[in-house]
Amino acid sequence: MNKALLITHILQHLEQELTNCKLAANNAHLAAIDDQSVAETQYDTLAIESAYLAEGQSRRIAEFESAIDDFQQLAVQLVITKKNIKTVVLGSAVQLSEDFARDNWFFIAPAAAGYRLSIDKKNITVITPKSPMGHALLNKEVDDEIEVFLGKNKHVDDIIAIF
Repeated sequence: MNKALLITHILQHLEQELTNCKLAANNAHLAAIDDQSVAETQYDTLAIESAYLAEGQSRRIAEFESAIDDFQQLAVQLVITKKNIKTVVLGSAVQLSEDFARDNWFFIAPAAAGYRLSIDKKNITVITPKSPMGHALLNKEVDDEIEVFLGKNKHVDDIIAIF
């Protein structure tokens, strides 16, 4: 698995999301200050709602910028660290026994949780250490068993590969 390519794809996704978020924030800001948004009655809240939306989008912009910085730092760290990882750490790709047939992998990352992509016929799902699965996988080794509660269901599986 080419982690540099994986991180490049994730960074491209985050940068596209950042661009979309900036556009949405700008549109919300313009709507908030538009002459047609001026309240005509005390119940007319279009300008206020647009301002709240612009503020929320601004927060999302900061989150995407932080995520991009985190991934850039992760890319540098992965170059410095040894290639043959024995335990699951931030930046590890992990495969569980139930996912072997479909070639599904989890990539433990600082952000972009839930993002899915396919590289070299490997299906990769980005998870963070804060997720139940990410938390269960951290510091584990090949052949370790993990237990994760997904909702009310207990999921037990074995780690078969770490990259």
